[in-house]
Amino acid sequence: MYESYYGFTERPFQLSPDPRFFFATTHHQRALSYLQYGLDQGEGFIIITGPIGTGKTTIARNLLANLGDNNIVAAQLVTTKLSPDELLELVASEFKITLESTNKADVLKAIQSYLVSLHKQGQRALLIFDEAQNLPRETVEELRMLSNFQLNNKPLIQSFLLGQEELKAIISSPDMEQFRQRIIASAHLKPLNVEEVKNYINYRLNQAKCNKNELFSDEAFELIFEKTSGVPRKINIFVDRLLLFGFLEELNSISCEAISDVADEMSLELTGSLGEADFTPESNSVAPLGASSSENVKNILRDVEEILEANIQQKVKMTRYVEKLLKQKNRQYADIQTKDTDVD
Repeated sequence: MYESYYGFTERPFQLSPDPRFFFATTHHQRALSYLQYGLDQGEGFIIITGPIGTGKTTIARNLLANLGDNNIVAAQLVTTKLSPDELLELVASEFKITLESTNKADVLKAIQSYLVSLHKQGQRALLIFDEAQNLPRETVEELRMLSNFQLNNKPLIQSFLLGQEELKAIISSPDMEQFRQRIIASAHLKPLNVEEVKNYINYRLNQAKCNKNELFSDEAFELIFEKTSGVPRKINIFVDRLLLFGFLEELNSISCEAISDVADEMSLELTGSLGEADFTPESNSVAPLGASSSENVKNILRDVEEILEANIQQKVKMTRYVEKLLKQKNRQYADIQTKDTDVD
């Protein structure tokens, strides 16, 4: 789409976590340092929490991509509401452990045998649990029991838990005291501030080899921060759309006016990328029919008209984009034909 227009080698703001685009703010660097510290210790639990979209999964991917230690056998699990038994079976599956039975005692025995075999080869297991706030308390406690597997006073398995803020409430409950005593470090990620948003965007643009100087002004960075609240995932969604808008409008730089226009467009969509609509009714009472009811209908029709108009404008822009893309492909084809003719 807009990659060739801005000289990118690839899209700089994809949603999928990519270690090559990892930008370490102070909070992210601290979290990454804790994870590395945990690896060096080889025991206990490391807990990383933070709001949705602040980069917990990206940190985990970055850690795995830069392990540099062939003695660590790592598995990353994205958890749902697993029971303790389901958790053990998932762990066995991720480590490709053959189970002769799903009986809990047999599963534990198979996991322990696998961990002992790793130890004898000079290796150890690492579990990274993403979305760990979904784990019930009894399942988190099962993780603690897994950490009891030792040989010659050395732990055979280590676990990192990454989760949203609800994870803190689970771990803080009175019946989780034994688990808390196994935590050797924890960190909480926060949204980016204005300066970090600027550095984050510029870093990603540079990674993608942007050839446009001053694509965003300082005022533009401040407005992007305002529209996204500094949440990395929202920044990725929003700036990706801004670049598409800039391509369609043939902009060499993204102005504050363009940012506001795109924000208005996205506020009418169902992506949830820039905010969530409040659908909570103000009252359970039913409005009486009459003049007020007629006025309500007019308001609703006006809202529908605005939404339809916005959708039509979006369709027009996409049609322009397709036309531009076809012209670009035709030029490329013509160039190839010319080169072939010259060769002949």
